[in-house]
Amino acid sequence: MTPSSPLSSSVLRASAYARMRWKNGAGWTSEIIKVPDADDWDWRLSIAEIETDAPFSAFPGLERELVLLSGNGLRLRFDDGASHDLLPPHDKLRFAGERSAFGELIDGPTRDFNLMWKREAVNAQLWHRPLVGTMVLFVDPGETWIVHMLAGQARFVDGTGLGELGMGDTAVLPAIDGARTRHAIDGGGEALLIRISPVGAVSSTEVAEAPPLD
Repeated sequence: MTPSSPLSSSVLRASAYARMRWKNGAGWTSEIIKVPDADDWDWRLSIAEIETDAPFSAFPGLERELVLLSGNGLRLRFDDGASHDLLPPHDKLRFAGERSAFGELIDGPTRDFNLMWKREAVNAQLWHRPLVGTMVLFVDPGETWIVHMLAGQARFVDGTGLGELGMGDTAVLPAIDGARTRHAIDGGGEALLIRISPVGAVSSTEVAEAPPLD
């Protein structure tokens, strides 16, 4: 499921993500959402299941951020000689899509959250947050916020009717009707929070009631 354009608030269920085998046979990609819903998208969220060591595709013009979801770790070796280990529980790394990398499994398969965005079109920020009680998000005009549940359960208590979030589900929360929009989520667990905004936008970013883990 992908929301129509313009985006509307929605909850995307983990069971409905489109799962595709890699051409090189080294793993799978489950696509969560791409915006716009076309080959020439501005930003995209997906989950990679890596089954064996393999090169990473280059994406000129894009930025990307990887977060380890499960497994014993992934080592990224870049052509410029740098390397970085993504280790449990949820290490993350942001890097330019132009950088060629080779992924080495440290001890068995991994699942990895993958955020990619076109740097000339949007800015993206990603946080790993605990969810204890109520968390309030304020979405400024032009922005979209994403809540991806890493663990636990949550529910929206803001009257939007979005309902519950389970482990692996993703909420897509744009500003509504060009106005600043408030969302309140109550529950327990951990989540990835992502803010997507137009290039050059100035935001009064606010996330209440949950200090960052990192």
